[in-house]
Amino acid sequence: MPLPQLRGGVGPPPLIAGGYAGLLRQLEVAGDFSPQAAGEAVHLRLPPRGAYRDRTDIDFVSLDPAGAKDLDQIVHIARSRAGFRIHYAIADLPGLIPVGGAIDQESRRRGLTLYAPWQRYPLHPAPLSELVASLLADGQGRPAALWTIDLDGSGRLLRAEVERAWVRNRAQLSYAQATADMEADRLPEPIRLLPEVGLLRQGQEIARGGVSLNLPAQEIQPAPDGGWRLVFRRPSPVEGWNAQISLLAGAAAADLMLRGGCGVLRTLPPASPQDLERLRRVAQGLRLDWPAGVGYPKFVRSLDPGRVDHLAMLNACASLFRGAGYALVSRLGTPTLARHAALALPYAHVTAPLRRLVDRFATEVCLSLCAGQPIPDWVERALPDLPQTMAAAETRSHRFHRGLVDLVESLVLADRVGEVFPASVVARRGRRATVQLEDPAVEVNLDLPAVEPGREIMVRLLSVKTDPPQLLFDFIGHPYL
Repeated sequence: MPLPQLRGGVGPPPLIAGGYAGLLRQLEVAGDFSPQAAGEAVHLRLPPRGAYRDRTDIDFVSLDPAGAKDLDQIVHIARSRAGFRIHYAIADLPGLIPVGGAIDQESRRRGLTLYAPWQRYPLHPAPLSELVASLLADGQGRPAALWTIDLDGSGRLLRAEVERAWVRNRAQLSYAQATADMEADRLPEPIRLLPEVGLLRQGQEIARGGVSLNLPAQEIQPAPDGGWRLVFRRPSPVEGWNAQISLLAGAAAADLMLRGGCGVLRTLPPASPQDLERLRRVAQGLRLDWPAGVGYPKFVRSLDPGRVDHLAMLNACASLFRGAGYALVSRLGTPTLARHAALALPYAHVTAPLRRLVDRFATEVCLSLCAGQPIPDWVERALPDLPQTMAAAETRSHRFHRGLVDLVESLVLADRVGEVFPASVVARRGRRATVQLEDPAVEVNLDLPAVEPGREIMVRLLSVKTDPPQLLFDFIGHPYL
């Protein structure tokens, strides 16, 4: 289940507030920054403009969720003789954070920004991530790592380079606003070509066997009867096309690292036959047609996230992303696993430095390689520990997300005790089976007689606990019997 957002709320609903507080304590989620880091952030100032190439001539715009303040990227797309030229500017965290300072040390401990439906726990203090470094459309220029990426007419990557530049964001657009502008044929000039380029890049992804999950956003809303419900919002095409620009920069960065013999890649191993067979059983249980000759990428692209059964299938497909990690690139050779299986190419994280630690170091590697300069010592020293640091941060993030999903599930099912739900058996180990409810798209474990994976069953919700969250279901039989 994607992490839902709470409409109109500033904190967790009272029913799950205790469970949420317990989750924060259990995972030692850091709220406030240390006085040293907070003080350092307040006194940060922009570096001298003269140290950067002036590219304020480019009319950049940003695309982000409404109300976002930590803006990592701004973009401009134009036609070129070869096809297209994309300018993609990323907040220059390496040029702003003092090496070895309080912010540097605390961000290494945190690793990632953590998101709850009603709050976020940022990687950096707000004066840095929401003001000095953020590429806001406030009339000010800011330092950035500026990618210049050339594509041919089919959307294939031709060449890419990155340099430090002084840039200005001309307009901050929300996805909803950009979608409305697109439908009215009035997209701003800097992103007028985004639909064309986005579709071409999606076509390139399909051609190489890649796949992107089209998971919908969710909101937790009060239900008319006084309970709670999950409402799904399908991602707009604009969001998918914008994501393709970020993926493109990550692919360009990975290619640069592999050629330069230094860096850190984002990797994902290929799915095992056992994992794919489990997904086929999920599809069977949800009564979805997955022909034997159709591969996983094509099947995923056929799913409509607006349908509850397809949404449950997409959530199950997300399990194939759980083996993601990081691998170092060195002059001694290419790592054994150098590709991201879902994207079907080598890939690196460089586009979200305000929210993800590894991007700061990976970006500095790319800047040095493009400039023909030695990798800075502070980057060389940090690289060997980055995979382990990010693995620990992602473990905490996944546990936090899983705990939040459990809380949300207990919230939306709290007033449905005693109800009977259709479900499907998707896996089993001994007497324990993993069962997928059709609506809401909840996955639970329960003791179950010898029912083969893929079979449809009926389960009754016996009890709901919220602190800690726990759902107790009971098998009551098969449908139509």
